[in-house]
Amino acid sequence: MSLEVLRWNELADIKDELAQRDWFMGTSGNLSIKVDEDPFTFLVTASGKDKRKRTAEDFLLVDCKGRPAGETSLRPSAETLLHVEVYNLTNAGCCLHVHTVENNVISEIYGDEGKVVFKGQELIKAFGKWEQDAELTIPIIYNSADIPTLARDFAVHLKDEWGAVLIRNHGITVWGRNGFEAKKILEACEFLFRYELLLSQYKSLPKPYQTVK
Repeated sequence: MSLEVLRWNELADIKDELAQRDWFMGTSGNLSIKVDEDPFTFLVTASGKDKRKRTAEDFLLVDCKGRPAGETSLRPSAETLLHVEVYNLTNAGCCLHVHTVENNVISEIYGDEGKVVFKGQELIKAFGKWEQDAELTIPIIYNSADIPTLARDFAVHLKDEWGAVLIRNHGITVWGRNGFEAKKILEACEFLFRYELLLSQYKSLPKPYQTVK
């Protein structure tokens, strides 16, 4: 079995799992996985496909600039340039981008600050932060409609071989050394976003009435 087929199946399995969580509303989201170094190629989701279904046209092979690596009628995802930046600037092997209600709301609440910070939560360990009271900062960038501009703003935060960036009122992009690590980081982020929103709702409730004796 060729490396391309192996990576195709790996990415398809990740897509299926994320689809079961309903993280691909309205054909949104895009996924990619590195295939080879020489020449550099990666698989990326084809534009406009229903990612809740598994077909032979879910992904296409592209080169280091995000262009189709062979003859195909498929078009790469409109945000393939973000994946190109990930692979050009890090040693990542997989990149995942999804739109969820939680990550959109969090990006709007903290958008003016340009970041959201989590401290002390157990799931921060997914980012390799094991110290007591560890702190995790996820950058939030402006959602430019011009993809090259968006890619440049995104690239500023590509400093490690794994990480995450929120695009305001758009979604989250995560990357990792392989598919397993990228998915782990994505799951941890979505847990933290949901936790933060539920905690904020709880804190806004009036304190229980206490009878004074």
